[in-house]
Amino acid sequence: MDKKQKTVLAVVFIAIVGFVGLWNVDLSQGYPMISELSDNSDKYVGHDINTMGTIKNGTLEISTDGTSFVLQDLEDSSFELDVEYVGSIPANLVEGQSISISGKMVSENMVEANQIVVSCPSKYSE
Repeated sequence: MDKKQKTVLAVVFIAIVGFVGLWNVDLSQGYPMISELSDNSDKYVGHDINTMGTIKNGTLEISTDGTSFVLQDLEDSSFELDVEYVGSIPANLVEGQSISISGKMVSENMVEANQIVVSCPSKYSE
């Protein structure tokens, strides 16, 4: 094999490894907003979703059975999503806080979350 053939073979091998490595990787940008989930609920119901919003004041309920709250859209607070979560509660989970959730959308206005990520107040304060 000459040098040109080895170079072509190496490039093809790297391309194949790159393609296989990116298989099933979600390259979409960001999370769908709650408004998008509400407007296109038929597209998302029954599927895993990731979204972010603010915990509506007066809705956070923590019990031994789980945690529930209403998540408001970051841009338009008229769009809301009921969230039920069973799992370890982040220590700094409070009403009025921006969070990200992952879970399954079980109806047009309900998500069963399996993960909550809370922003760090010191890092994002103005």
